[in-house]
Order: sequence, then structure tokens, then C-alpha cells
Amino acid sequence: MLALTIFGGGVAHATLAPALRIGDVAPDIPLIVVVLLALRRGPEFGAITGFAAGLLQDVAGGGLVGAQALTKAVLGFTVGAIGGRLRVTQPLVQVTGLVVLSIVEGIVRFALLKVFYFPAPFGELMMYVVLPQALYNGFLGAALVLALAWADAQRHSAA
Repeated sequence: MLALTIFGGGVAHATLAPALRIGDVAPDIPLIVVVLLALRRGPEFGAITGFAAGLLQDVAGGGLVGAQALTKAVLGFTVGAIGGRLRVTQPLVQVTGLVVLSIVEGIVRFALLKVFYFPAPFGELMMYVVLPQALYNGFLGAALVLALAWADAQRHSAA
């Protein structure tokens, strides 16, 4: 199930993200999947899912291999650990958290790439890449969270 979820997120990122692109902004579908799975399944599951999804993104993207894997693994573990200690079952909390975590992941990835002399200025990267993508992730995450809540409600009403 884990492999299918990760592979499905990677395929969705490779096929759907370009189709869902608005201007120069594409959603980070694997990040959305990692955050939502980590909230539901815990820190270990989040870390494994984040590492695998990030590694798939790294290999498919042709950039620095390991940057996405590291940031998504750390993010998945952190979200899973926080989700176990705080009350994050409300959709509004999950979507807001997804937006904030998208920004954090972008900043951490930028810092990691700066170690390898990534030439982009921080302000431009935030304004034109990280913040628009975080908002887009929030909109897609909201749709996914509501769809999952509806599916849970349907499953419980049928039981």
C-alpha cells in the first residue's frame, strides 16, 4: 500500500502537475501526499513516505539528488510527530498546516541548495516560487482533505 501511494503520488506529480500548472506555478503533489499521510499514520510512516516520494522527485527532476528526499523525509517525520501530539483532525488546521509546511519545505530546500551554490536570490525565490506553490498546495490540499472527510463519513454511515 505504501509503495502504491508513493508511486501514485510520483506519477500524479509527473503527469497531473504540468496539467494543473497555472502560469509558472505547479503544485507539489508528493508534498501534499506526505503531509496528509504523516498526519494520519505517524512520524515513521511520514519519514519513509517523504524520503521515497522526494527521491522519486529528485531522480525524475534531474536536479541535486537527495535534496527533495531529505527535506520531505524530515518534514514527514516532523508532521507525523506533531500530529500525534496536537489535535489536527480539523480540515482547516490540516490545510493551514500544509501551506505553512510548504513554505518551510521551500526554505529548507533553498538553504540546502545554497550549500551547493544555488544562484537564485532568496526574495525572488520566495515571491515567485515558494509562496505561490504553497498557496496552490493549500487549495489542492483542501480539496483532498474534504474528499477524504467525505469518504470517511460515507464509510462510517454505511457501517
